[in-house]
Amino acid sequence: MARNATPFNVMIVGQNGRLQYEAVLFAASFRAANPDFPGKLFVAEPQPGPRWSKDPRMGDNAVRNALAELGAEIIPFENNHFGEAYPYGNKIEALKALPKGEPFVFFDTDTLIMGDLTDVPFDFAKPSASRRVEGTWPQIELYGPGYTQTWKSLYDMFGLDFASSLDTSHPDEYWRRYLYFNAGFFYYKCPHEFGDRFTQYATQIRHNAPAELVCQTLDPWLDQVALPLVIHSFGGGRDALEPGWLDGKTSCHYRVLPLLYARESQDVVNMLEEVAAPNKIKKVLKTYEPMRRMIFQGKGAKARALFDRANLPRREQQIRNTLKREKLWLR
Repeated sequence: MARNATPFNVMIVGQNGRLQYEAVLFAASFRAANPDFPGKLFVAEPQPGPRWSKDPRMGDNAVRNALAELGAEIIPFENNHFGEAYPYGNKIEALKALPKGEPFVFFDTDTLIMGDLTDVPFDFAKPSASRRVEGTWPQIELYGPGYTQTWKSLYDMFGLDFASSLDTSHPDEYWRRYLYFNAGFFYYKCPHEFGDRFTQYATQIRHNAPAELVCQTLDPWLDQVALPLVIHSFGGGRDALEPGWLDGKTSCHYRVLPLLYARESQDVVNMLEEVAAPNKIKKVLKTYEPMRRMIFQGKGAKARALFDRANLPRREQQIRNTLKREKLWLR
């Protein structure tokens, strides 16, 4: 019996270029692992408008047909705040296209679903997000504000209690003490409430950042700067979801195919290659050169052979550098 009795929807963003092919891989893995999923799989698609210089919609009809066959529903949304200048904002603005009041889980398209999502013990009243994250923001400058000053200025900006967000098992000025997520997945009981607040916080930070952020860049980190504030404001946090489920046995946020082959488990590689193998899926994915070369022409196996999964380099950048040197950094 499923552990999660609350029906919920799943959303990814699909747009022209790499993301549309990742969307097909996501949907194929989702259906393979969740054949009887009680909610809907939505692929939110940004629409042409003044915030795009080119049409952002998925341009490959074979992709659209494959997504329909996999039971995904493509839903349009407008970019009122972000767009081409900050495409990560799509995950913020797309939330308003989902059914109001229905719980949701958002995933980045560069994710594989490995197991039954209804087994994941979500409490949709207490949001959380991915903790598979490195200390990418803020970048502390020698004579600039530290972590505490920087983060506290943002909590103060929105009238949030900063002290209760801290993980005091970590020392002061160590990045893990502060609430920080990867935006590769997040969830809540209502996409409109979450999306409205996410939009409000992200746009205010972008246009009217506190003085303590003077040394910081918000591109591409804006969504990950606003996200912990949104989650904290709704009573969620780092411990709202039991570890080991998402970014664990139930999902894998691989980010780019060369990293998947380099560092993920054999189960993840097997899932990727199994869902990509049926001819109608393979024909779609092969039109995208990095997938053709990595999955179907053996470059992924070459990338995998370069690394010992039991003894990976500590920093992702070292893995990337090795792959680039071997001309296997394809995305």
